[in-house]
Amino acid sequence: MPGANARAMEKAKNLACDSIIFDLEDAVSPDSKSHARDQVETAIQSGGYGYRELIVRCNSLQTAWGKSDVERFASADIAALLFPKIESSNEVEEILRVVDGAGGSTVPIWLMIETPRGVLDLRSFADHPRVEVLVMGTSDLVKELRAEHTEDRNNLALALQQCVLCARLLGKDILDGVHLDFKNEASLREVCVGGRNMGFDGKTLIHPSQIEIANEVFGYSDDDIAEAHSILEVWQSALASGKGVAVLDGKLIENLHAAAAERVISFADAIKERG
Repeated sequence: MPGANARAMEKAKNLACDSIIFDLEDAVSPDSKSHARDQVETAIQSGGYGYRELIVRCNSLQTAWGKSDVERFASADIAALLFPKIESSNEVEEILRVVDGAGGSTVPIWLMIETPRGVLDLRSFADHPRVEVLVMGTSDLVKELRAEHTEDRNNLALALQQCVLCARLLGKDILDGVHLDFKNEASLREVCVGGRNMGFDGKTLIHPSQIEIANEVFGYSDDDIAEAHSILEVWQSALASGKGVAVLDGKLIENLHAAAAERVISFADAIKERG
């Protein structure tokens, strides 16, 4: 949500999304930075966002606005602060020094990965315990690579997969980048399915019209949930009988399938609880 758009931030209170990123960076022009900061603060203080995580994307600390962003929101009632174009452990340490100095010693940090160095060196700086979520900045990455936006994103596959590998190694959640062609539902579905198949935990969105497809692709259907319960039932029955494998509809069920089924059910329960 652009921090300069108070109307959009108000509408976000009723969107079926998991998180809302109030953007003070790319979506805000230089002469509107201070105004956007004020509007985001007002939006957060107004409440009414329910279960939705609130995240503030700050400007880089290398800009004239980054430190003021941090000072304003380090101790706000938010889930995390998000920082753009991170490439090194030195940057992460500087972010934490400024955040902690502003009273945010417990606020989690999200990092945007948007450059070749950020992708290639991700493992060296994303392992800090305060870093909870990695966010792909695919638009800037395409620009930095001098590449082109394609519907299948095969030209980004190596970079995206490397970041997912690092996220899984380090135990971080990772979100896929935005899809700019927001009116093209077919291409949105294609990139959502591709991101889910790679292992991304979700997708960042730039328009409310994208939410339904993203929720469908990254969520689980009633059939998925029913199958997960069936897997756990036969698995627990097998364990009770002293067996290490089970069979469901002619398919072998092992501990890895049971673990995946538990994740599906936990996910479904969390969605149900949020209302």
